[in-house]
Amino acid sequence: MKKYKLYKVLVASLLLLTTACAGNRNINRGGTNAFSEKQNSENRVATPAKFQVILSGGYETDPRDRGRPVVLIASMLGVTPEVFREAFSAVHPAGAGSSPTEAQAQANKAALLSALAPYGVTNDWLDEVSNYYRYNRKAGETWPQVPAEVEALVENGVVTGFKIIHPGSGYTSAPTITVAGTDVSATATVAFTTDFATNGSIREVRLNP
Repeated sequence: MKKYKLYKVLVASLLLLTTACAGNRNINRGGTNAFSEKQNSENRVATPAKFQVILSGGYETDPRDRGRPVVLIASMLGVTPEVFREAFSAVHPAGAGSSPTEAQAQANKAALLSALAPYGVTNDWLDEVSNYYRYNRKAGETWPQVPAEVEALVENGVVTGFKIIHPGSGYTSAPTITVAGTDVSATATVAFTTDFATNGSIREVRLNP
């Protein structure tokens, strides 16, 4: 009888020990899976997620225009830069550091309107456009310029394209596009319109092959 009781105690002890070991194995297995999942999640993160896009330049003017943003002025007036330059060739600006007399100003305005009126340019519109783009270069001023903002599109750490966040305005030529920390090159296209807010804005930024 005593041997039978001792046998039952041994069997019960073995069952408890077996259950405890199985539980430990499950705990260890669960811990290993959680750690592996964390590692896999970290490996899936693309680094870096964003790259800084830098726009430089884009405000150059033709030497013939002596600092005047003719491409912007002409676009607002609805004529080509060549037409405006031809019209302006009859204008006689005042000397450096001086203002034209009333008679000179009227003569210059008449010369411009004579050439531009056939294209539908009115006196009031010519005044509005001229005043908007007029600036004092010697005083360090510029015509109205709003910098554009562009974001790089990135997949698996590689720049695949660009998104224009804000097109800006006042660009007379395509700015140079660079992406910080990379050798990525891109080409911008400038839109010239008849709206001050969008004239000289960035229409597209295309990734170069």
